[in-house]
Amino acid sequence: MPLELDVTAPASKDSFGARDTLKVGENSYEVFRLNKVEGAERLPYSLKILLEALLRTEDGANITADHIRALGGWDPKAEPSVEIQFTPARVIMQDFTGVPCVVDLATMREAVTDLGGDPDKVNPLAPAELVIDHSVIIDVFGRADAFERNVEIEYERNRERYQFLRWGQGAFDEFKVVPPGTGIVHQVNIEHLARTVMSRNGQAYPDSCVGTDSHTTMVNGLGVLGWGVGGIEAEAAMLGQPVSMLIPRVVGFKLTGEIPTGVTATDVVLTITEMLRRHGVVSKFVEFYGDGVAQVPLANRATIGNMSPEFGSTAAIFPIDDETIRYLKLTGRSPEQLALVETYAKEQGLWHDAAHEPAYSEYIELDLSTVVPSIAGPKRPQDRIELTDAKSSFRKSVHDYTGGEEVPHTKVDEAVEETFPASDPASLSFKDEDAVEVQSAANGSSGRPTNPITVKSEDRGEFVLDHGAVVIASITSCTNTSNPSVMLGAALLARNAVDKGLSVKPWVKTSMAPGSQVVTDYYNKAGLWPYLEKLGYHLVGYGCTTCIGNSGPLSDEISAAIQKNDLTAVSVLSGNRNFEGRINPDVKMNYLASPPLVIAYALAGTMDFDFAEQPLGTDTDGNDVFLKDIWPTAKEIQDTIDSSITQEMFTKDYADVFDGGERWKSLPTPEGKTFDWDAESTYVRKPPYFDGMGAEPAPVEDIAGARVLAKLGDSVTTDHISPAGAIKADSPAGKYLTDHGIERKDFNSYGSRRGNHEVMIRGTFANIRLRNQLLEDVQGGYTRDFTQEGAPQSFIYDAAQNYAAQGTPLVVLGGKEYGSGSSRDWAAKGTRLLGVRAVITESFERIHRSNLIGMGVIPLQFPDGESASSLGLDGTETFDISGITKLNDGETPRTVHVTAAKQDGTKVEFDAVVRIDTPGEADYYRNGGILQYVLRKMTRA
Repeated sequence: MPLELDVTAPASKDSFGARDTLKVGENSYEVFRLNKVEGAERLPYSLKILLEALLRTEDGANITADHIRALGGWDPKAEPSVEIQFTPARVIMQDFTGVPCVVDLATMREAVTDLGGDPDKVNPLAPAELVIDHSVIIDVFGRADAFERNVEIEYERNRERYQFLRWGQGAFDEFKVVPPGTGIVHQVNIEHLARTVMSRNGQAYPDSCVGTDSHTTMVNGLGVLGWGVGGIEAEAAMLGQPVSMLIPRVVGFKLTGEIPTGVTATDVVLTITEMLRRHGVVSKFVEFYGDGVAQVPLANRATIGNMSPEFGSTAAIFPIDDETIRYLKLTGRSPEQLALVETYAKEQGLWHDAAHEPAYSEYIELDLSTVVPSIAGPKRPQDRIELTDAKSSFRKSVHDYTGGEEVPHTKVDEAVEETFPASDPASLSFKDEDAVEVQSAANGSSGRPTNPITVKSEDRGEFVLDHGAVVIASITSCTNTSNPSVMLGAALLARNAVDKGLSVKPWVKTSMAPGSQVVTDYYNKAGLWPYLEKLGYHLVGYGCTTCIGNSGPLSDEISAAIQKNDLTAVSVLSGNRNFEGRINPDVKMNYLASPPLVIAYALAGTMDFDFAEQPLGTDTDGNDVFLKDIWPTAKEIQDTIDSSITQEMFTKDYADVFDGGERWKSLPTPEGKTFDWDAESTYVRKPPYFDGMGAEPAPVEDIAGARVLAKLGDSVTTDHISPAGAIKADSPAGKYLTDHGIERKDFNSYGSRRGNHEVMIRGTFANIRLRNQLLEDVQGGYTRDFTQEGAPQSFIYDAAQNYAAQGTPLVVLGGKEYGSGSSRDWAAKGTRLLGVRAVITESFERIHRSNLIGMGVIPLQFPDGESASSLGLDGTETFDISGITKLNDGETPRTVHVTAAKQDGTKVEFDAVVRIDTPGEADYYRNGGILQYVLRKMTRA
């Protein structure tokens, strides 16, 4: 049936006469023509999408004709200064960050009622979709029933959360939930949820989205402009609040050449990550252009877009072209949708034209033929290592974890090889006292510190663990599991390894967690599952598993050996995040690698390995087998893709994507417009954000007499601030759960308990690898408590409670790139609820800075070139911050004055830069946060 225009669609003032009708087949759509705005044709693809949104939502107040002219007249070389209000087409969430969003919406319904408003106004105005993908933990692995058992355990652990989400799906309009065991949010997004061009209320317009996960940028590969925001920003977007932003600089990234044989999409993205992180793209858009774009398969584009947070850009987008249409068709989009996407993109100048080069702020170029096999680590995704240098790099880095000093190790290698021939070439561990003598003979030290430990396992036999042992080798994460070339490459490598008689080392925890059920389908059709399973790569779940910290426990005997002997164990994963303390509490060093290399390291069993020089083992005839002998050819991979992936797989697997299986449908579901909170729940509790909130905000106040809760260094991530992984029994959060009758085995993770503010406050700054410089040589969630005599070491949570009892405000000091990593709203929520009023750093990552403002915490930066150390601040000072009150006059001060009084009476004074970057952010801060702002706006409407 032909579509008719919907007169109820939001009206635009249409100052430029851009409103028009577009016919596609039998259907007609209202569109807003970009060519009606002067300068539009020279804009980058991404800015054209912003321009269309302004044209369509122009209301004369928040979005004006001047905003549209400013974007049309964008100066590529200018620093961002013009604020616009961008209204995304939809919101996408995963369950870790989505649950607190729904908790907040449920709480807002009650708060609106208390302020005399209509609770029905608290309802998503834009389509909002939540994919439950972050809750599965790899408790069971390496066996045929691993998937079924892990899902069963997942439901047992998360029943309360899932019941709550089912309530939300029924209580809120435009809110849909993809049940557990379906796939990873970003892969489900590109394979099914993304529209590329929206058709809604009789209008056609570019698909765009914000998401509660930083890797929302994966959808950029499909030509969809989207990026990660904090949960609080996502909630506001769902409620119709536009995203306040400055018109960004756009970096043009030209791709040329072709990927060489033996190089994977993962290698390409690690290279791009390193290049762009070095170039500096924080708060910028990155856009790919040039003849090489057409040669980049959609799956590779998605892999590149996925890593945008790792190189720091807001987005990393590819324009729409024939490859986009091919992928949409393959993944089961309807013929009508395909026609709409192609026609709309060509009509609006959004179709990629390699001969037309838009204006860009900066330029960078990569010849794909120069990319070489790579990994990244041991603690940051931008730290790329060429595979040929992996062994030497490991030997250098391991000393940071063992306390040794690096010295030349050539003599030791020779001595070890002479004494211990490579009969077990995968493990060059020092195996007994003779090895220690060898070590001493070789100038007394090795490039790799050693600590060989013999481990006996009932089901795996006896083996030796040493520093560098790969104890986790996981194929996981949206980054790569969406990419058939690397997934089938890994499976073909597994087949070749099995055929050669190779096996995974007994200490390696293996796991396969695809991003969607389609991966299982094409593995089955290609006949490759048996080979993966032979190496221990059984299906463990469809979810974010290892990359989010849900790697599950190591076997008891391995965990005990690591802890007792302080071994520096290693994980290798096909993910996008490898921050310290994230993957597993027993693992210190974490490396990102392509899926085929994950399996290769599982075969090797150690990071202390050179694939070019050392064999992985021997075949049945006793011949050495090297990695090159089992690596599949590019043709073999492509032939397998062509023969094993069909459109029918996608249409079948996504036919009932919101329906769920019997486990999901049998969950008892509460009903009603407001949620019936369970006072005994340890998963879902009503948060205190709106307690005592008045109809009008109280005046903003300066900060006086503040103490430092934590003094932190560079690259402190949101994982450091609000970990998502395991909850330690002796931590404040662990004690809280124990006091509420929860057994240790049922603690679950911080990520799964984000709907309970009591757990999350106690988990703030609780990462086991956090280094608070108020203490020496101490890791974890500790600080000095200056409310106590002698300022003893204390849990950060306990100290914060003592400060709160005295009415003492708190500040946090940080270094460069504070808040990098995932778009984790609890990193800001927990900071505020601990009583922190200001965070002073050298620089912020985009999302966390915005989230701090969204929770009423002011982000400040040291003067340019200065730091806590250069100013002589050690964290023992008392801080006064003046000038914040200028915000009460409608002015956002450029700087505020900070006075830090030392214990001896001396003072350090400086002017800190206020990182409230837009008038909209200033409004949020004046109201005590973004949710309070939206709530008051609702009650006035």
